[in-house]
Amino acid sequence: MKKFGLFIIGAAASIILLSQIGPLFGLVISTAILYFAFKQYVKATSTAGKVGWGIAGIIMLIITASNLPAIIGLAAAYILYLVYKKWNNNKQSIITKKSSDDPFQNFEKQWSELNK
Repeated sequence: MKKFGLFIIGAAASIILLSQIGPLFGLVISTAILYFAFKQYVKATSTAGKVGWGIAGIIMLIITASNLPAIIGLAAAYILYLVYKKWNNNKQSIITKKSSDDPFQNFEKQWSELNK
């Protein structure tokens, strides 16, 4: 039942992430250009250069703000990561439980404790 719940949550997060691919690309590109405009603004020595890069930065800030629904896509990607991590964690705990019944492994643990 736990795997079914993880599957449903993962499927919903995948659908949301796929629907937000376009805004995610737009957010990444506009944020990169905004960062470049900010760096150029800081480097500019003339007033005209600062005004030009400031205007470019404001325009890119508006474009970046229009892609803010992509944050829902980022949240969906994070949820998908958590579901993947939890799904694999369950497999590892099952394997660990089976291997802990092995008498040779217990012998190795006890032997290493005795040698300390």
